[in-house]
Amino acid sequence: MRMKWMLTTLMVIGMTALTGAAMYGQDTATKPTAEAKSEVVTDAGVSGYATFNSGTSGTGVVQTPSNAYGGMFELRQLRSDWLGYEMAFNYNSADQKYAPKTGACQLACQNPVTSINAGALQFSIDYIASHKIGNLRPFAVGGLGFFVTIPGATPLGNNTSIRGSYIAGGGLDYDFSKHLGVRLQYRETFYKAPNISAIYSATGQLTETGEPMGGVYYRF
Repeated sequence: MRMKWMLTTLMVIGMTALTGAAMYGQDTATKPTAEAKSEVVTDAGVSGYATFNSGTSGTGVVQTPSNAYGGMFELRQLRSDWLGYEMAFNYNSADQKYAPKTGACQLACQNPVTSINAGALQFSIDYIASHKIGNLRPFAVGGLGFFVTIPGATPLGNNTSIRGSYIAGGGLDYDFSKHLGVRLQYRETFYKAPNISAIYSATGQLTETGEPMGGVYYRF
């Protein structure tokens, strides 16, 4: 359901951007070439977000991550409508619960249900496509990175997990002034479920974290 919602959001953003691009093309047809040139835009943004995580099961294990809150810093540069990029850094709580899978637990049947406190770091380099329409700039984002889950102490043992990840999403910027604005966006991060328990094996399944975000940016 969340994937369908995200794809619908991206389609709306894309249609808005294409409509704006068509209007922009009509306007610039009668303006001097100098005004039609794209301006390089650089900004730094800070956002807060909630996480909505998907559970997984496999190899006799059921893994249930908790939902939490986090923050993201991003440094973004837009060189044209179709050429933009950013570096992003996220942190959020990422507690995990492991339990034997009823009827198919194999070697994990005798293991106790285990909850481990953890934090997650996300690093990514993302591609940005956007279009400015007045004070608004809808955008789509996609990229690659790493999802690092760092567990807290537990008497049962734990492991730090590093997973490759890919990111997809979209959003909208609103300029309050020449330098300040508000950014709303939704991102979905895809990665293999982290294995931070020493007594449970990895489920080996692809999982996802949805992140609705709101924040501000400063444009240089």
